[in-house]
Amino acid sequence: MKKFDYSLKYEELDLRKHPELYTVGRGEQGVLMVEPYKSEILPHWRFKTPDIATESSEKIYELFLAYKKKEDFVGMDMARKFLQMGYTRARRYTNHKGGGKYSKEDGSILPYQNDQVKAEAAAIFKAQWEIAKTDLDYVKMKKEHRETYESEKA
Repeated sequence: MKKFDYSLKYEELDLRKHPELYTVGRGEQGVLMVEPYKSEILPHWRFKTPDIATESSEKIYELFLAYKKKEDFVGMDMARKFLQMGYTRARRYTNHKGGGKYSKEDGSILPYQNDQVKAEAAAIFKAQWEIAKTDLDYVKMKKEHRETYESEKA
């Protein structure tokens, strides 16, 4: 698996026009970099409460489906990354008030808490993320993208 290429000038690139430059990478890599998708998806990404998380995750999943309809794998993958990030960030806020995991004074891990509101928001995003990442068309397109653009031969 090819690593996400952080050396590209994403703010200057339109990955819709140049999907060959996109690397899936691991997890959420590049989620806040890849344009025009970041600008299309980020305004809808919220997880403060379960209601907000529901609205947000549903909108992002709608964008996932719209990208799918256009056979835009990069858009689908970016929407999937935002759903995943909704889960991971809400989980961080579940465990650590303010979202910080480490102490600014000594770098130690801060005490865990259990914010049930953020836990519910995380579960909402996780459910949508699971649907997106297992979508059969997404799985097929991801495999094709990696074979075409991310293989050692590419």
